[in-house]
Amino acid sequence: MRKFLGYTLCTLSLLVIACACSDNLDIKRDYEFEVHHLPVQNKIKKGETAEIRLQLLREGRWDDEKYHMRYFQPQGKGELRTEDGMVFLPNDLYEIPKETFRLYYTSKSEDQQVIDLYFLSDSGQMVTLSFSFNNENDNGEEIEEAKE
Repeated sequence: MRKFLGYTLCTLSLLVIACACSDNLDIKRDYEFEVHHLPVQNKIKKGETAEIRLQLLREGRWDDEKYHMRYFQPQGKGELRTEDGMVFLPNDLYEIPKETFRLYYTSKSEDQQVIDLYFLSDSGQMVTLSFSFNNENDNGEEIEEAKE
């Protein structure tokens, strides 16, 4: 009788443990993220290059999570490139290879210029940054835009 009671308790214990386990593991993949930048100059001459230092800050880590960037230039004309010289095309999606990186914007016009950067995660989150550059003539005076 004692052996029977021992087997029954063991069986009940295993049954409780088996019922407590679940195949539905909830793994969090959509961690919040931010993109920080150091101060960026806001006055630039045609042909001059401004450095934009950026850092991707993640709330949590999911090793397979990838981050991408695209840019638009709604105002002015210029060129955005990476530190290794790759030139970005507007609205194309580019993978961000590391968490700390630099971009270089070269002015190609004498008007005010604005670039918008969109950072996206695989989980669908998005962060935007916008940078505005005013043109500066050779005397160091800011050139104002013509008003209509």
